[in-house]
Amino acid sequence: MSAAYTTFGLAPAVRAGGVLADGGYQVHRDFVDFIVDGRPLLFELSDLDAVSPLASDIPPALFTTQVRTLLLEAPAPLPGGRFVVYGCPECADLGCGAVTAVIARDGDDYVWRDFAWQTDEHADLELNGYHGIGPFRFRGAEYRAALASLLDDTGDTGDTGETVGTRRRVLLVGARAALLAKLAAALRIIGVGADITHGTHAISADELHAYGAVAFGRAVTQEERAAVRRSFDRAGVEVVYVDGLAPIVPLLVAQIEHALDRGPVERRRLTRLVAADGEAGIEVTSPCRVVLTAYRLDRLHRTHTHEVFDGVLEPGHHRVPLDARAVKGESFLVARTSGSVLVEAMAH
Repeated sequence: MSAAYTTFGLAPAVRAGGVLADGGYQVHRDFVDFIVDGRPLLFELSDLDAVSPLASDIPPALFTTQVRTLLLEAPAPLPGGRFVVYGCPECADLGCGAVTAVIARDGDDYVWRDFAWQTDEHADLELNGYHGIGPFRFRGAEYRAALASLLDDTGDTGDTGETVGTRRRVLLVGARAALLAKLAAALRIIGVGADITHGTHAISADELHAYGAVAFGRAVTQEERAAVRRSFDRAGVEVVYVDGLAPIVPLLVAQIEHALDRGPVERRRLTRLVAADGEAGIEVTSPCRVVLTAYRLDRLHRTHTHEVFDGVLEPGHHRVPLDARAVKGESFLVARTSGSVLVEAMAH
């Protein structure tokens, strides 16, 4: 079995949740992605919305089993020595489709080969094989060390020093109780914890450690924002602060999802969004499907939603013309891929 050596690593990744333009929900998932030769393996699959089996929200015993299975300390879950590499982010059911591969030992090395799209117990390599991916040969010591690091008490990936899925909770600060309640409900539906407050004076330092982000409503004064920041500073908690752009729940959810993505920019598919002069500027790092949604507030503060682009983009910079009716007045753009989301106010 011949294949040049490739490096193997792990890194925290996010499947961004959200409220979609059609009213549906997309669940937030934190997981560990496989880094092959310094690049997420998922990026080789251009239009795939999926997560690895190493997701942060599965029970610890199952997570451990998944790790030991990849180490070949347990039998392959599928016939032919095949393992699920990426599966459905909503239900993890094989019937929804999964990327699988044969994982085998060759001396001290580990080899991943025969990648395929699979919807039942048996893979058809001729019909559904990913012929341009792999085989990958990993040095045994490097492979075992990366996966074994997930089994320690901290959940450290050994790559970024962060625990996957840590502080996936947001504190909502604002004056509009009804809007905050809708926002909190939407976040909880997609798997992000949310609490509402008018200030942090009554919240203990221990409780503040639970939050990864703080979102301010537009009516929150600078003095109130400063007081919240001081509370977190005194508690020694580093959080991301989000200034809500408009009282539009899907827009605010997208802003918060972006804030919760702590992965390095070079490991994101969607890295830049500019909205100005009737067009969107988009930068992507790998082939992927991008959906652009415009949200507009009219003079009566009613929300209008328009899906203005949905297509697969190649790596690089792209300019997308926008329908003038969709972005007139006070309007905002949300760009979404399977793993990233960006938000920008439309500049006129």
